[in-house]
Amino acid sequence: MSNNNVISFGGRKFSINRNTGLPRPSRRFSMGAPSSNETSSKIHRQFRAAHEGHLPHAGLDATRASTGVVWCTERAGEHGFFDEPDKWANLGQGAPEVDDDIEGCFPRPTHLDISVNSREYGPTAGIKPLRVAVARLYNEMHRKGKESQYSWENVAIVPGGRAGLIRIAAVLNNAYVGFFIPDYTAYNEMLSLFKNFAAIPIPLSEEEGYHIHPEKIAEEIARGTGVILTSNPRNPTGRVVANPELAEIQDLCRERATLVCDEFYSGYNYTSNCDGTTISAAENVEDVDEDDVLIIDGLTKRFRLPGWRVAWIIGPKEFIKAIGSCGSYLDGGTNVPFQEAAIPMLKPELVKKEMVALQSHFRGKRDYVIERLRKMGFVINTVPDSTFYLWLNLEGLPAQIADGLNFFQACLEEKVIVVPGIFFDLNPSKRRDLFDSPCHHFVRFSYGPKMETLKMGLDGIERVVNKFKKAGEPFDDTEPSS
Repeated sequence: MSNNNVISFGGRKFSINRNTGLPRPSRRFSMGAPSSNETSSKIHRQFRAAHEGHLPHAGLDATRASTGVVWCTERAGEHGFFDEPDKWANLGQGAPEVDDDIEGCFPRPTHLDISVNSREYGPTAGIKPLRVAVARLYNEMHRKGKESQYSWENVAIVPGGRAGLIRIAAVLNNAYVGFFIPDYTAYNEMLSLFKNFAAIPIPLSEEEGYHIHPEKIAEEIARGTGVILTSNPRNPTGRVVANPELAEIQDLCRERATLVCDEFYSGYNYTSNCDGTTISAAENVEDVDEDDVLIIDGLTKRFRLPGWRVAWIIGPKEFIKAIGSCGSYLDGGTNVPFQEAAIPMLKPELVKKEMVALQSHFRGKRDYVIERLRKMGFVINTVPDSTFYLWLNLEGLPAQIADGLNFFQACLEEKVIVVPGIFFDLNPSKRRDLFDSPCHHFVRFSYGPKMETLKMGLDGIERVVNKFKKAGEPFDDTEPSS
């Protein structure tokens, strides 16, 4: 037995239970034995080593250290990504292009006027002028003619979407929190950190295109689920729950459950012929202070400013007061100069024009990517109607690359990054072995980057596919060169 409490049986590693001295099973709650592609693949071994097993430092749980995208980027770094990032096609990072060359979009600020007041600590709920601007935007775009209107007290400014999710989790009562599979990878950490609620998975059907049916929500509420968490538009599948179904879901939740809607992709909506219409649950709220609907969005995606870390949460005043206050011990609040710079961007007429340009541009990229992938032999049954993601099915590819991790590993050899689908099969309580996942034969492909990056990435993927289509081509499991 080695000093780090790990022993090997037949080439497979088992971590030692420190209480009993006995080896832990390597496939906890698994439905079956590992496949030959798993046992022979370095990337599968790396994934398991990063997510289960012996912890060498008593005070450290290293499995909490990274989300799927970060883990994938670290693996790319082992192949030279950090040394020459310009030679890589990063189709894994969930970020849009940030340049000012999209026709019809307004130029982003290149300089900030930093006021003396912004040198002080800002309110943890955000500065009032920005909260006013956010409320005005939602009232104009989603609540025209409605008696109940959002005020600045219905808005909290937070330093990014993840910080917003953590704040919401911190103020939730004891409850079952229902979440869908597949969904955004960072939910996994949010749902596992807090002990004031129990996270309950709700699997969606691949055959139905991962659609969220109102009946599914009704079933969850009937069994006592008090909080529903979902991205809409949906990450990673690129689908959207639109009205009238969205309104029906909100009617089911009203006075029964809190609905938390991650709407960061609300601007990437292709269901209305790129007319600038955005998707939001704010449309169906009856009373802004009574309906338990929390909406998260920000500058990150639809304003193409991920580096600014300026986001917001909209909801009932009581919720927002608690969410604003808990920032004092969680994150300290959002950078004040960037809050001030965000205010002019949120003029409703400017945002509407921006969304028209954004939707047209990204729909064009979507169509280009789908056409090329289909020519390579990928089967894409459902074209995404929102976001800038493809939930790419690998079934039908040669066996060596027909699962997400091995396809990811093969793409690294061609300087292309995608994200294996296994990361979107959220498993915060570690109740099951992820290698049984129905998401295992998918990857998430982002068409957020610029067109030249997409072309480079698709060229690399085409080389991968052609390489493994050759009869008898072995899987390349060699260590990356240093």
